[in-house]
Amino acid sequence: MSNLFSIFDPTTEINSMPMNWTSTMVGLLLIPTSIWLTPSRNSMALNLLMNKLHAEMKTILSSGNQNKGNSFIFTSLFLMILMNNFLGLFPYIFTSTSHLTLTLTLALPLWMTFMLFGWIKNTNHMFEHLVPQGTPTMLMPFMVIIETISNLIRPGTLAVRLTANMIAGHLLLTLLGNNGPTMNHTLLAVLITAQILLLILESAVAIIQSYVFAILSTLYSSEVN
Repeated sequence: MSNLFSIFDPTTEINSMPMNWTSTMVGLLLIPTSIWLTPSRNSMALNLLMNKLHAEMKTILSSGNQNKGNSFIFTSLFLMILMNNFLGLFPYIFTSTSHLTLTLTLALPLWMTFMLFGWIKNTNHMFEHLVPQGTPTMLMPFMVIIETISNLIRPGTLAVRLTANMIAGHLLLTLLGNNGPTMNHTLLAVLITAQILLLILESAVAIIQSYVFAILSTLYSSEVN
């Protein structure tokens, strides 16, 4: 008998190969080529979104004296996470972003790259960043410890924030859906209305969490310069 958390189980296999994880990239393959090649209302909306995001990230990176072309890395990251978040809202599709396996795989290499680049290329700047300007002399040792811990937990907070938000919404939708067969028609109508509203909320959360992950990654990148 399946439990509440069985919706997050990635172990469905075909010929001994886990297939649920293929949903991570299959969403990009399902996008019709007309979105990219043929001008349409959908392609114009997508281009507008990506251009706005690119402009914002370019501004953040330029403040850190970085190559503005690096913003394409983070806009691509945003699009990938957004696609996976939205796919997870459809029935019977595995939500890969609800697992730390994926979110840590995205966050940890990015953070390690930023740290290695900063400490090798801008060592003095990284030491300066450990002690904020205007810190009293007596508090400097404590600020170094606090800033060091803050830097070390960054990949964990990036990964856990995205995972926790995805899990919370899916669990709530599952709990409401499991109560449907036991309700009368009146309560069932209320339940369906609540699920529709919750699904709209989850769609907003999917966009917001993708944006937060990409923007925080951009900010961490700009801090090492």
